[in-house]
Amino acid sequence: MGLVANLQQKLFRWRSDGTAPLRLGQRRIFIIPSRGGLLFALALIVMLIGAINYNLALGHALVFLLAGLGIVGMIHTFRNLHGLVITPGRSTPVFAGEAAHFQITLENDRPTPRLGLELEAETGNPVSATVDRKKNAKMNIPVSAKTRGWLPLPRVRLTTRYPLGLFTAWAYLQPAMRCLVYPQPIAAPLPVSSPTPVGGERSGDGGQEDFAGFRDRQPADSPRHVAWKASARNAGDRPLLIKQFAGGAQVELMLDWQLTDAGMADETRIGILTGWVLAADAADAHYGLRLPGLDIPNGSGERHRQRCLEALALFQP
Repeated sequence: MGLVANLQQKLFRWRSDGTAPLRLGQRRIFIIPSRGGLLFALALIVMLIGAINYNLALGHALVFLLAGLGIVGMIHTFRNLHGLVITPGRSTPVFAGEAAHFQITLENDRPTPRLGLELEAETGNPVSATVDRKKNAKMNIPVSAKTRGWLPLPRVRLTTRYPLGLFTAWAYLQPAMRCLVYPQPIAAPLPVSSPTPVGGERSGDGGQEDFAGFRDRQPADSPRHVAWKASARNAGDRPLLIKQFAGGAQVELMLDWQLTDAGMADETRIGILTGWVLAADAADAHYGLRLPGLDIPNGSGERHRQRCLEALALFQP
């Protein structure tokens, strides 16, 4: 296995840190006859034997014409991959049980299109691609995300049988890409919350229905609180405005590892905390996350949600 692994590393390595674009050269492209190509060759052999047996000049001409057509098809199949530039992209975090999508850009700098391309990861489904002349195409390679944590992109096989289907040419790609997989959320009631006044001083029982004015938006503010109509009047001269309410009370939550049942499996407890984070974010609450060895203070917004989910994805109990 050591010899095989060393050979694969020399043949299929990215020749860089795995993030730079890669141009396919002849040393990275492999080509063999397809099943249809083997049947085509067998038919030519039978035709050639018949032409020799019956001394048919037209039979010889037809056999050599078809053989030449097959050779031309082999060259075009190889050229369909040769010189193609592959650039790694980004991947969006997903939850466990979903499909992670790794984005790869195929760039064609030739004056002819590249047709009949197919990308397939070792653990995913094939994706068909076509790259027009002097253009590029962004492809998303699906890979099943079964467990939380970092999911590296497995080796990708780029294949083509264009134009005749008589030969299969392929190249192996292994860019340095990975996708963060969040834990699978488990629905559970949120822990007991403590309401705290926000947005101004309390004024009796007015609640959050008493409008108190506007303030400039802060990075931690949720987009749902933006006063879009009032902000549009500023014509971009000021930051976005946030509605303020007198007497409002926003929920404060501390999502603590100790609040989950210690008798449950660790992955179940992590799933419950993930469900709590999503529920608290949907309720627009100020919440924090406390794990053994990690304490994230209260906050809100998309960045805070991503920070908590990332901590749960990488947490090792």
